[in-house]
Amino acid sequence: MPYLDIHTHRSLQQKDIQSILSLSLTDGNLYPLTCNRSISVGLHPWFAKLENLEIQLKHLECKAQQPNVKMIGECGLDKLRGESITNQIIILENQIKLAEKLNKPVILHCVKSFSELLEIRKRLKVKIPMIIHGFNKQKALGELLIANGFYLSFGASILKENSGASQLIQSNDNFFLETDDSNISIQQIYQVAASLKKCSVDELKARIFASWKELNLV
Repeated sequence: MPYLDIHTHRSLQQKDIQSILSLSLTDGNLYPLTCNRSISVGLHPWFAKLENLEIQLKHLECKAQQPNVKMIGECGLDKLRGESITNQIIILENQIKLAEKLNKPVILHCVKSFSELLEIRKRLKVKIPMIIHGFNKQKALGELLIANGFYLSFGASILKENSGASQLIQSNDNFFLETDDSNISIQQIYQVAASLKKCSVDELKARIFASWKELNLV
């Protein structure tokens, strides 16, 4: 059973790793979408512009219908970078609606905007899975998000002793693992996660494979 990396910016493929390559279809950043691996595509909040939303959404919808596009994103909200939060919410909500139309999960980038994210999910009554990537905040916030139907994905932050991410892995079974843009390997992240869960790497692989299968990612 392979190591499963739900969110990476690494283009290099390895035999024992199945990963989802994250591509951003934003200004001047229109990647050709290869069909030989699983990918996610979206309008990243750092670069997406409200004035370009109509044309970018059309392009995104066209690309997102490829069968190897497993998720919409990363998309999301970031109060430290990008357009105003009001504009970012409009851009995100349009991508969520597209994801619901195509019945594909959304992978989310969120910085200092979790209350807005919770409000959007509740107001839009979102049915598709919503995965927050690279979660590294306090355990209580993670538990609140899980209780409200979000999935969490953890990366290198679980290597930090007593981090919120490492505590959440110990107390929850349904989560994902990722490398994002880190130099830490997915194998090392699995090893740390398995240690935190007090299980073998193979047992952890099986649990995470079941979660991927539930979301139609494999």
